[in-house]
Amino acid sequence: MTRDRGIIASMVTTRIPEATAVSDLPMIAARQSQLVKLCKKFHIRRLELFGSALSGAFDPACSDLDFLVEFEPLPPIAYASAFFGFKEALEQLFGRPADLVIPSAVRNPYFRQSIEQNKALLYAA
Repeated sequence: MTRDRGIIASMVTTRIPEATAVSDLPMIAARQSQLVKLCKKFHIRRLELFGSALSGAFDPACSDLDFLVEFEPLPPIAYASAFFGFKEALEQLFGRPADLVIPSAVRNPYFRQSIEQNKALLYAA
């Protein structure tokens, strides 16, 4: 139990670098205009990048991209279509797997904190 508390304490106190600007992310910056078009097409209100792409642990050969995504209000069927269509479009655009995380679905406070401390805004409507 004490070991677990130590691990949790180190997770909470670890400092993650400030949010990165899109211009510091060549893979994103090179596709920014296409990304904006996709966000408009799929009714995205806000899109942020987080995870290994920002932390220095990104491996171009095998890493996926993690996105925090907020959609405009949509009926359930349209929402599902937009979610999966956007995921597929991102994977095609970047040529790698993409994970979409909806902010309201993040229940773990440590995961939420790590996202909040390490994210880059890509689009806001």
